[in-house]
Amino acid sequence: MTRILHLTDLHFGFHRSELVGPLSARIEELRPDLVIASGDLTHRGLPAQMRLAQDFLARITAPVMLMPGNHDVPLLNPFARLFWPFAGFREYFGPELTPTADVGETRVFALNSADPYSWQRGLIRRGEIGRVVGGIDPQATNIVALHHPMQQLPGIDKQPARRADEAMRRLQTAGAHIVLSGHLHRWAVDKVLATGAYPRILQIQGGTALCARLSDMRNEFALLVVDGTEVEIQRHISPMQINRFEDPIISTYSRASGPWRRV
Repeated sequence: MTRILHLTDLHFGFHRSELVGPLSARIEELRPDLVIASGDLTHRGLPAQMRLAQDFLARITAPVMLMPGNHDVPLLNPFARLFWPFAGFREYFGPELTPTADVGETRVFALNSADPYSWQRGLIRRGEIGRVVGGIDPQATNIVALHHPMQQLPGIDKQPARRADEAMRRLQTAGAHIVLSGHLHRWAVDKVLATGAYPRILQIQGGTALCARLSDMRNEFALLVVDGTEVEIQRHISPMQINRFEDPIISTYSRASGPWRRV
């Protein structure tokens, strides 16, 4: 079994400082093989916010995989946003924006969906999709992680990422199994799977791990336990007015017969 912990939308600079300690403690308690933080590590891409995120991530003893989100691109410095949008991210978190990791029985690919020329809308770059398609391991559970979701449910007031449908078609044909994302601050798994659009890819859209926006109602993250053709998802939730994470909500999905289904 392989344990993958997925964080997204930490939003340091506009975060619940009282929840940072409980989040760090729960991560260590779960003993993941890999921690993925899929973008929006900061709220405005400022150096002080980068340092807060850096300090938090440094306390995680497991390997950590990072990729930027739209909030990690400088907002208040248009010149930097235009000419070196990811310089701050690289300075504080390392040069690689799209790492790949082989962890246990999984292969994990990071995509950079942040578009410096758009405030919120994501961009799926064809070159990055080609890299993933070419690197799919037929013997592994292949996981793709990025900030922007590849598919949005009706009623979402944000534009879907550019080329998301094209990317999903190519990923499903190539043999990708799971896509992790954030951005919307809304948990979604079953409703996305129920659309039937991409039945062989389990899309796990995570809520915000630390953002203090009251309308989000809760903070949360997920632990994936991958075991062959099954994945157990543990959803760890902290209601907005409670400074701890409750016992997880657990669900299991199987791709033994091809398409994913809840078991």
